[in-house]
Amino acid sequence: APAKKAADSDDSDDEPAPKAKAKAKAKAKAKEFDYSGLEKGMKCNVLAEEEGKFFPAEVVTVSTGKGKASTPVKIHWVGYTNASDEWVGGDRIKSKNLKLKTQEAKAGLPGMPPAARRLLLVKPKVEAPLDPGFRPLVLGKRAYLEAAKDCTEKLEWALVRSDGCGRYALPVFDEKHKDVKASSYLAGVLIQEMIWQRSADELMLCGPKKICEAIKKAYSKGGAYEFEVLSMPNVCGHPDKPFVVTLVEKAEDLPAAKDTPQVCGKDASGCRLAFDLGKSDIKTVAVKDNEVLYSKETEWDVTNPDPQYHYDAIMDAMKLAKAALPKVDAIGGSATGTISADNEATWCDIFPNVPPDVYKEKVIDIFKRLAKELAGDVPLKVINDGEVTALAAYQKIKKGNIMGISMGSSEGAGYANKDGNLLGWINELCYVRLDLNPKAPTDPWTKGAHTGLSHLYLGQRGATKLAVKGGVEVPDTYKFSHPDMRTIKHEHHAQCLKLIQKAMADPEKKEQCAKIYETCGVYLGYALGQYCEFYDIDHVMVLGRVSKGDGGDIMLETAKKVLLVEFPEHANIEFHTADDHFKGVGQCIAAAALPELKK
Repeated sequence: APAKKAADSDDSDDEPAPKAKAKAKAKAKAKEFDYSGLEKGMKCNVLAEEEGKFFPAEVVTVSTGKGKASTPVKIHWVGYTNASDEWVGGDRIKSKNLKLKTQEAKAGLPGMPPAARRLLLVKPKVEAPLDPGFRPLVLGKRAYLEAAKDCTEKLEWALVRSDGCGRYALPVFDEKHKDVKASSYLAGVLIQEMIWQRSADELMLCGPKKICEAIKKAYSKGGAYEFEVLSMPNVCGHPDKPFVVTLVEKAEDLPAAKDTPQVCGKDASGCRLAFDLGKSDIKTVAVKDNEVLYSKETEWDVTNPDPQYHYDAIMDAMKLAKAALPKVDAIGGSATGTISADNEATWCDIFPNVPPDVYKEKVIDIFKRLAKELAGDVPLKVINDGEVTALAAYQKIKKGNIMGISMGSSEGAGYANKDGNLLGWINELCYVRLDLNPKAPTDPWTKGAHTGLSHLYLGQRGATKLAVKGGVEVPDTYKFSHPDMRTIKHEHHAQCLKLIQKAMADPEKKEQCAKIYETCGVYLGYALGQYCEFYDIDHVMVLGRVSKGDGGDIMLETAKKVLLVEFPEHANIEFHTADDHFKGVGQCIAAAALPELKK
C-alpha cells in the first residue's frame, strides 16, 4: 500500500512538497498531458513514489488553476481515508482517459470532453487507408442526434449578417446530464461550420443558460473560437465593428432565416480577360465569343508582405493574356476570401502577411486599379473563387443544384441553385471542420487554433500530408512532419504533389501511391455527406490539380462508394469532371463571363 505522511492529510490546494514538485516539473518538460478526459469518480492507477509501484485510486477533482499546473489531479487512494488524498501529475497516472496533449490543446484550447469523445468519435464504414484515425464530423453528428433524440431542450442560434441570417436548432442534454458537455462541444463546431458557410456579424443564442454561457465564452476573445471572432469583422467588411454574442430569452426573439441569392453572368461573348487568384498560382485566360484563345498558370508566392508584388505578378500575367485579344471588352476574376459587390478585396487570404494598414490602403481596391490600368473603364466583376467553381460547373453541364469543389492549394467550394444562381453565402468551406479526431493536424492559417479543417483534407495538402505513407520518395523538406510543410507557403506542397503524380505513373509505385487518392476520396465522400444537410446537391463538379489524372478518377470512385455505403439517400448524386485543361483553368473561364458588357 502507498505510504503517506500525516503532513499530506491537508485537503487544501497547497502545492506538494518541493522535492515532488521538482520531479513533476522535470517530467512535465518531457511530456505535456491533456487532463480534459479525467472526471470526478473515474478509476485509475497512480504511482506511489516511495514504493515505486502503482496502486488503485479515484479522481477527486481536476484543477485548472495555474498554481496546480504540474500536479492538477487530486486523487483518493482506494482503501485509505481522505487524509491520504494527494495531488499528482500525469506522469504518475495510468488511465485510458489521460492523453498526451494534442496540438489543439498545446495551443491553449479546451480539449474534447469525455462525453464528446464517447458520442462523436465514430469510425467510418469506409476507412481511409492512409488515415485510419479519420473520424468524420458528419458521423459524429448523426450519432449524437440519435443519442439526443429524446431530449426535450434545444439550443437555437441565429448567425446575423448584413444581407441575411442563418438559423439552426440542436437538441441538447439537460444541464445535469452526464453528456451535456457533448452538446456544448458539438454546438461550437456546428456554429463554426455555419459561420464559414455564410459569414456573420453577430451570434444570437437561445437555450439552457449554462450551455449558452459556455458557447458565448467559446466565441469570445481568448475562447476556443477566437480565430472566428477576430476574422469575421474583416470578412464582413467592417474591421472596426467587433463580432458580438447575444443571449435572448425566447426563440421568437431570434431573427428569421434569410438569404439573398445573386444572379451572375454566364455568357462570355465579346473579348474578355479573366483571372483566378489561388494560393499557389495565378490562372489567366483570354476569351473571345466564348472561345478560349489563351490560358496559363503562373506560380507565385502569396506570403510576400508587399502588395506591390501581388499587383505586379497579376499585371504581368494579365498582359500576356491581353496580347491574345484584339481588344478588351470586360474583365472577370475570382480570388480566395470575400469580395464586395463593388469588387473590393474585403478579406482575401492571398495577402496573409500584408499589414492591416497597408491592406486597407493598397489591397482593398487592387482589382479596380488592375482593371483600369489594363483596359480603362471596362466592366469588371470579381467574386469568390468557390462561387466561380460552382458557376463553371453550371456552365459545363447546364444543370443546377450543383456543388463545385476545386481541389487546388486548398478547397475552393461554391454552390449554384436550380436556376444557376448563387445563394449569397461566402462558402469558405476550407475553414470547416471535417475530422473530429482530437489528434487531427492543425493548419497554419488558424495558427493552430483548430484541428481537422478542410484545408488539410480537400486541397493539395490532403494529398501531400500522405506522400510518405503512400510510398512516394520526397525530400525531407517535403515530408509533412517538416516545419517547412506547416507554413502558409504552398511551393513545397505544389512540388510534392507533382512527385505524387509522377509516382502514380510508375507501375512499381502506383499501387501504394493510389492509396493517397483513395484516402482523399474518403475525405471527399464524407465531406459531401456533411454538405448535403445545407445544400440541395444533385450534381458535383470536381476541379483542381488534385483531381487530375488516374489519381483523380480513383478519388471520385472512392467518394461514390462512401455515399453509397454511408449516405444511400444521396447515392444518386452525379459526379462530373472535365478534361485536365478545364480542371486547371475552369474557374478562370467561368470568371470571364461574370461582367455584363456595356450596351
